[in-house]
Amino acid sequence: MQRDAIPVWLERGIHPELGASVERLTAHGQADTQADVRVRVQARQAFFFTACEALGWCADGAAIGAGMLKFVETCQVEPSVGGGFPRLLSPEFKVCDFDQDLYDHAFFLLAYAWQYRVTKDASVLAKADALMQYLDRAFASPYGGWSEGNYVYKWRRQNPHMHLFEAFMALYEASGDRQWLLRAGHIFDLFERFFFCAKQGVLQEYFFSDWRLASGADGQIIEPGHMFEWVWLLDWYQRLSGRDLGNYLQILYRRAYELGYQSDSGLVCDSVTAAGGILQQTKRCWGLTEMIKACLVMAEHGDPEAEALAAVGIESLFTYYLCGITPGTYVDQRGADDEIVVDTAPASTLYHLMVLIQHLQAFLAGREAK
Repeated sequence: MQRDAIPVWLERGIHPELGASVERLTAHGQADTQADVRVRVQARQAFFFTACEALGWCADGAAIGAGMLKFVETCQVEPSVGGGFPRLLSPEFKVCDFDQDLYDHAFFLLAYAWQYRVTKDASVLAKADALMQYLDRAFASPYGGWSEGNYVYKWRRQNPHMHLFEAFMALYEASGDRQWLLRAGHIFDLFERFFFCAKQGVLQEYFFSDWRLASGADGQIIEPGHMFEWVWLLDWYQRLSGRDLGNYLQILYRRAYELGYQSDSGLVCDSVTAAGGILQQTKRCWGLTEMIKACLVMAEHGDPEAEALAAVGIESLFTYYLCGITPGTYVDQRGADDEIVVDTAPASTLYHLMVLIQHLQAFLAGREAK
């Protein structure tokens, strides 16, 4: 990260005039100037560079992150909306989709949390409060949680709420403001009532507006990467709230391994069914980062095999993903035979790699302290 990734993304991953993040780098390490730019990428990269400064790896990382957030905050939005951010920018960094998406906004809350953690600028917390008030006004659902966005959508998803869970806990840790821990508790309630299927021991993804499981094939979709991610998140919430969530950790971890882990390659399938069927033979990089994090959590809780599995996962990460033609880039997705399917390097993947690094460092520090 220090030798290759940060330098290449600083040099080629930021628009020189606007200070905004590009969407992705090509396999040859150049900015893809033909790609639309998701607004969420600005928030995820703001988190990434700010976290780099927190680690002592990028002296002006927080300033770079603040510039990305400022760029989005000054983007034109529909005047009648009253807040929030648009969804998509053109390759010229002009707004081309004014719809608003809940998932995107979760990452702005996360970026604000880390901006405050590093800079102690109180105005950042004010922005987080204002954004949350807007989401409460514009997106709150009578059935709990928040709607997907201000556009027509087929299903509600657990995924945006999972990342709100993360952002709320990050804001609580950074600020000490208990409102954020209470909001995290609301997400945990949704997890217990709707997202987690106790009968099958899996995390469900798609729902009707009232949180009934989606009908048909969509209701059967299970993403092992998200199950691993919830292991990490629930362990974090357990530490903040004092609640014993060990049973959830054990079940999600075990079932994610049973359903999604490919023992021959050490990779994680993108989607499966609870009955063990593979829906997508592809394996994205982020699923493996979440598996490694879950292994570290279980190692901390005394699983005798988990640390070794994390080490195998890290080896697989380098073998299959952190092997781009250009040092500092990576492969995004592998196929059924573990062949390269997507060789571009989305900027958004750096979020997953950074959170993994943070957890690895905390795990090693904890072990040394024993």
